Formats: sequence, structure tokens, C-alpha cells
Amino acid sequence: MRPHELTLATAAAEIRERRLSPVELVDSVLERIDRVEPHVGAYVTVTAEQARGTAREAEREVARGGHRGPLHGIPAGLKDLIDVAGTPTTASSRVRAGHRAATDSTVAARLRAAGTVLVGKTHTHEFAYGLTTPQTGNAWDRGRVAGGSSGGSAVAVAAGAATFALGTDTGGSIRVPAALNGVVGLKPTYGLVPRHGVTPLSWSLDHVGPITRTVEDAALVLAALTGHDPRDPASLDAPAPPGTPAVGHRPDPDPDLTGVRVGVPSTYYFDHVDPEVAAAVHHAIAQLEALGARLVETDVPMSRYVQAVQWGLMVPEATAYHARTLRTVPELYQADVRILLEAGELMGAGDYLRAQRARTLMRDAWARVLEEVDVIAAPAVPMTAVRAGQETVTWPDGTVEGVSDAYVRLSAPANITGVPALSVPVGHDTAGMPIGMQLLGRPFGERTLLRVGHAYERTQPARALAPVARAR
Repeated sequence: MRPHELTLATAAAEIRERRLSPVELVDSVLERIDRVEPHVGAYVTVTAEQARGTAREAEREVARGGHRGPLHGIPAGLKDLIDVAGTPTTASSRVRAGHRAATDSTVAARLRAAGTVLVGKTHTHEFAYGLTTPQTGNAWDRGRVAGGSSGGSAVAVAAGAATFALGTDTGGSIRVPAALNGVVGLKPTYGLVPRHGVTPLSWSLDHVGPITRTVEDAALVLAALTGHDPRDPASLDAPAPPGTPAVGHRPDPDPDLTGVRVGVPSTYYFDHVDPEVAAAVHHAIAQLEALGARLVETDVPMSRYVQAVQWGLMVPEATAYHARTLRTVPELYQADVRILLEAGELMGAGDYLRAQRARTLMRDAWARVLEEVDVIAAPAVPMTAVRAGQETVTWPDGTVEGVSDAYVRLSAPANITGVPALSVPVGHDTAGMPIGMQLLGRPFGERTLLRVGHAYERTQPARALAPVARAR
């Protein structure tokens, strides 16, 4: 097995035992980028020389006995909303032409302190305002969408062009591309990972989190990212209450789930879902039951308001952030993003306040549901990756839905309520495209999500890298 094919946990163990050099690993990933990048377009910037220099320093530190931990010498891609000192943060937009970050974002600084090697910045849908990342092709079929807005990060991990990556998630932007590319995506509890130095889309919905090959890898990355930062007003300023499970903890190696209550939604999450997706997720849920979990039928509260609340919060907040450039250089935005930003100017304060009130009610209702179960298991997205350029999907009952609306529909509740959510691969459809299951938990319940996701993963064969050269 070549170094770029290793999971983070395996590569970290090899580096710690000095059986693998960080230089070998980084060189392998950079060679992989050279090979696959023409097919998928995952990166906007590749920092090859800086990465090699960091890898050489990591190699020297490990040789001297200065191993910093599991991320030391591990190559990663960061979504191009995340500031890295001396590197452009383009947000995949002409509006940011000539921009260069003066300092590290909090998450970049924490990864740097952990010894991570940055290999590049990954493409996003412009300013993260979309669910397809049009510059990037799906790692399993470049003629299909990568998902968004962290599409570049998910494709890089799926293709072996990064051992892990960071993305951001406002309405599903980590979990959607993770599901569509067959990798793991974790949206942590709101406020758990600081967002200082990360270009916002919607400050009350934005999260930063890892995209990885395995659930164990996600736990390792999360551990390096958490902790209060006063520069982010939403960042947690106190430890979790007594009795709250620790976050960032590696999952229990024992797959036994005896005593875990898994909520299976009877409404919403299986409505307007492709039959192959529903079947794969139900099969995975049955596997959780076989591991000892107790299945509990669960209703999804206030589901009819999800779309209105998501857009009622996100659209005006995004427009407020872009107010100056929308007036001075509107022509530099792509048409789809400019239209959304202009629409935000038509929304009144009353609409925004009603969305905030509805969010409070929804949060309370979800908290009551999550008192009865430990996690909720459901599809991450209602359908696998559609062909690039497809704008709508028609469901068997004749309902026509926009592709972006469909992809965000099942992920938005976790952003509105702030609960953690994990997307785990659970198979492929007949066209060979990946299917993802979403696990949702209580606030600060990442340890339970990771435990359940890891237990399921241990029952499945190891996943290979995506066949990036394939095109239909």
C-alpha cells in the first residue's frame, strides 16, 4: 500500500514508530495530487514546496524524539475559506483576487501546532454559497457533482490527494460532499470549533469540521481543533457541563452498542428519498441493531419549517456580510451567488426575527426528542451525486425539487439546532455512486456519534480510494 492510501490513524502510527517518514508521506500525497488534479479540480492552491519543508522539519523532530501526536507530519487540505498566513484565501471568487492572509485562522494555528503539513487550499462553491462546487468533479465520476460547498476537501480526501481536510458546514456543506464522495464528514456542535479567521457565510449557522477516510480519523482531527477562542463570539467559553461526554475522544474499539438507543425517523428523513439510498441506510441501521443498539421510532419535530428557517437565517446574514462588495463590485460574483445575495436585501427584519424565534422552538423540540434517544440515524442526502448541470430532481409523486434544495433538506436541521452530525459511507447505488448515513446527537455528544459510527465502520470492509479517472 502506498503512503497516500493510508488512513490518518495508520499513517500516524507508522510515523510514531519511525517506519514511515513524513517526507515519504507528503511526497506520495503531492505525487497523487499531480496525478488526479487534472481530473477532479479539488485544489485552488497547492503549496508543494512549503509542504516539503514542513515535512522535513517534522521528520527531524520525530527523529529527535519530539513526536507531537497523531497529526504530526500528516498532510491536509484546508477549504479556501480558512486563513493560512501568507497564503491566499480566495473563497473561489474573483471578489477575493489579490487577497493574502496575514495570520493563521484558529484552526490552522492549532493544526500547525499539532505538526500538520498543509499541502494546499481546496475549492469551495463561491463563498460557500451553494451545494455543488462547480469547479470540482466527483471523485467517483468526474461528470457528476462533488457536492458543496466543501466539495474540494471531500474530493481531495476521497482521491488520496490529502490524508484529511477541513471544511465548513452552514447547511450541510461538510456532510453533503462527504456523502457524495464516500468519505466521513463531521459537523461538530455549534461553537465547539472556533471560526476566527474563517470567511463566514452565515454566522449563526457556520461550523468548521473534519473530512476524513474513517470515523477514527475524524476523532483524531476533532481533538486538535476544539477549545475556546474569545475571538469567535460563538466559541464555547466554559467546559461542557458535568456528565457530558468528552469531545474529540477516539472511539471505543469495541463495536458493541448494547444500551445505545438509535432513533429512526418515521417522518421527514425518509420522505422524497431515492429508494436505493433509503435501502442502504435501513440496512446500516439494521447493522447497528445487530451490534446491540435498540431502535426507537422517532418523529422529527417542526419538519415543515426547516427550509423556511434555514433560508430565513442564512440569506439575510450572508447578504449583511457581503453588503459592501455587493454594491461596489457586483459583477465579480457568479450569477447564482449574486442573485441569492441580492434576494437577501429584500428580506425584512421581521422575517429574520421570526426565523430566529422558530429556531429557538425547533432547538427545544429537538432537545426533547434527544432525551429519548442517544443518536438519530437517517440518510445524509436524499440522492447520490447527480450529473453536473442538472438543476432539478423529480420525485415519483411528481414533486419537482431543486438539486441544492434537495441536498440541503436533510442536513439543515443540525445547523439550525446546532447539534453535532456525522456522515458515514454505507454503500453505493447501482451506478456505483456512494451513499451516506447521517448520525445526529445531543449537543457535545460527539463521543457517542463517533462510537456509533466507528462501530458500524468496523463491520464493513476497508474502503478503497475513489476511481478518480473514471468518467461516464
